[in-house]
Amino acid sequence: MSTATAAATEPAAPDRDPTWFQRLRNAPSLVRWLAFGTVVGNIVIVLTGAAVRLSASGLGCPTWPKCTDDSYTNTPEFGIHGYIEFGNRLLTFVLSAIVAAAIITVFLQRPRRRSLVWLSLAQFFGIVAQAVVGGITVLTGLNPWTVSAHFLVSMALIYAAYAFWVRTGEGDGPRDWRVTAPLRWVGRGIAVAAGATIVIGTVVTGSGPHSGDGNAPRTGFDPALVSQLHADAVFLLIGLTIGGVLALRGVPAARNAVIALLVVELAQGLIGYVQYFTHLPVGLVAAHVLGASILWAFALHVLFSLRVRNDRLTA
Repeated sequence: MSTATAAATEPAAPDRDPTWFQRLRNAPSLVRWLAFGTVVGNIVIVLTGAAVRLSASGLGCPTWPKCTDDSYTNTPEFGIHGYIEFGNRLLTFVLSAIVAAAIITVFLQRPRRRSLVWLSLAQFFGIVAQAVVGGITVLTGLNPWTVSAHFLVSMALIYAAYAFWVRTGEGDGPRDWRVTAPLRWVGRGIAVAAGATIVIGTVVTGSGPHSGDGNAPRTGFDPALVSQLHADAVFLLIGLTIGGVLALRGVPAARNAVIALLVVELAQGLIGYVQYFTHLPVGLVAAHVLGASILWAFALHVLFSLRVRNDRLTA
């Protein structure tokens, strides 16, 4: 047998296993999990922020960026309130680590997707903005308007995180609408009404108890009046959502998203009414704050369910 024939009949050498770095450069499933982690992380931060306010620990670290004038960490003199407030600050670093991992992984992907690069970077800049607004909130003695702004920045971050997560499961083809133009406005109207309900809810919070500190100022609005305005916004949102269930019944993905949102709205509304008539017990208020974040995420789910992008990627 000739040398050429022998070479031809010999089995090919097995391919070498890819290195961890090579695997990382082609890991869309990891990017998707990290994106989902940013959604969960932002919601958890909202809940721990509520714990700070509801435990009257808003000034447990009385200054910023340090916890006290002489220390970046909490000190025993501020007791449990210092630990709660400082713990909430530490969770920002946990979220930052998740976002940093997402950014690095997105940049390493081949091919690199510009949409994911920008959405991951939006998380970074959002965290910076959140930290600055949080610092202003502390330095202004928990002014109710800066407290509201602090919460609303979290809602913007949840929006960016949710968009990031959705885009990791899609390709970069053109956007294809599942519904007609008028029905798109139904979904957008639901999202706007959900956002308005949350904004008014922050005014209710700034007008009632649980200010985060016994000496924190209030808005000066009549709590009963702003609570009624908030309830009116909730009724509008529920009405639009029921209309969406009927209008989108021919589009299964969008219809299911609207039905899921309606269930969340009814649960959130029930918690809201019970907490109001039981004089705002801390546990129910915390559940209501968490519910607001979940409701916002489900409203975004409705918005994104109205369209799809072609060239879907598989993880």
